[in-house]
Amino acid sequence: MIDVTLINGIALAFEGDAVYSMYIRRHLIFKGLTKPNQLHREANRYVSAKAQASLISKMLDMDFLTEKEVEIYKRGRNTNSHTKAKNADVVTYRMSTGFEAVLGYLHMTGQIERLEEIVKWCIENG
Repeated sequence: MIDVTLINGIALAFEGDAVYSMYIRRHLIFKGLTKPNQLHREANRYVSAKAQASLISKMLDMDFLTEKEVEIYKRGRNTNSHTKAKNADVVTYRMSTGFEAVLGYLHMTGQIERLEEIVKWCIENG
């Protein structure tokens, strides 16, 4: 078994991206959205690098994250990804990578209650 605390920030963000996207998609479907274009457009309001950077910034400002979550955020943010964001500047893209790393970390360590608390907060504050 691999020690999740040793997984690099990009791999954690890869997991977190999928997990967050799944929660957002489920939220939108339960809201009654069913048309593919409508779902895609609404999902982008939550999952874009800009939206995620804004959310993580708010979380940091209000000390919403635990010390460990901040550490994971910084690891994800500071990892050199070798890829470029399509619609965001480097700082925004790195912040969103850090955001996704936190969610990936929580998911991979089985902290589902905390993960869902953060996702709920994001939906309410996004």
